[in-house]
Amino acid sequence: MPEVIFNGPAGRLEGRYQPSKEKSAPIAIILHPHPQFGGTMNNQIVYQLFYMFQKRGFTTLRFNFRGIGRSQGEFDHGAGELSDAASALDWVQSLHPDSKSCWVAGYNFGAWIGMQLLMRRPEIEGFISIAPQPNTYDFSFLAPCPSSGLIIHGDADKVAPEKDVQGLVDKLKTQKGILITQKTLPGANHFFSGQTETLMAECEDYLDRRLEGELVPEPAAKRIR
Repeated sequence: MPEVIFNGPAGRLEGRYQPSKEKSAPIAIILHPHPQFGGTMNNQIVYQLFYMFQKRGFTTLRFNFRGIGRSQGEFDHGAGELSDAASALDWVQSLHPDSKSCWVAGYNFGAWIGMQLLMRRPEIEGFISIAPQPNTYDFSFLAPCPSSGLIIHGDADKVAPEKDVQGLVDKLKTQKGILITQKTLPGANHFFSGQTETLMAECEDYLDRRLEGELVPEPAAKRIR
C-alpha cells in the first residue's frame, strides 16, 4: 500500500493510502489511538480496520496524527487532531471527486476524534467506534448524532468502563433517524488482548450488513392525509 505525505494544518502528515479501482467508491478514514500512549497508524486494530475497508472496495486512508512518526507538529489534546482528520478527508476527496460517501472508524482516542469529524461532515454515512472513552472525553457534542454506526467495546475494559460506554449508547439510542448498534465482547479488555479476531469479525459483520442496506432506521411511514 502506498506511503503518502500530505499537507495538514500543522505541517506534513504521513499516511498509508489505498485507492479503489472504482472512481465513485466510498472513502474510509481510520483514526488511531492516543498519540501520547503509543497510538500510531500501525496499531494492529487500526491496520485490520484499514484492510477490512480496503477488501470491500473502499478508497482507504490511515495516517499518523501530528507529532507521530513522520507527521509534523505536536500533540494538541484533540483540537488539532480533529483538524488533521478533516485535512486527511479533504486530501482523499480531492483525489476522488466522484466519491459521494464516507465512513470513519476509530479506536480509543481515534473514536472520539472520529465522532467529532462525523458532526462536521454530512457525507459521512457510517461510523465504527471501538472502545470509546466517555469517562475521559466529552461526547456531548453528539447532539444529535447524524449517522448510524457501531459502538463496540469489552465488558472487562478498565480504561473505558462498560457502564460509561453504556451511558453514551443509551443517550444516542434515544435519538430519532439513526440506528446505533452496540456490541459488548465478554471478557475483552481495552486492548482486546486475545480477542482481536472476534472484534474484527463483529466489525466486518456490521459493515457487510450496512453495505447490504441493513441496520439503518426504517423509513418513516408516509402520513395518511
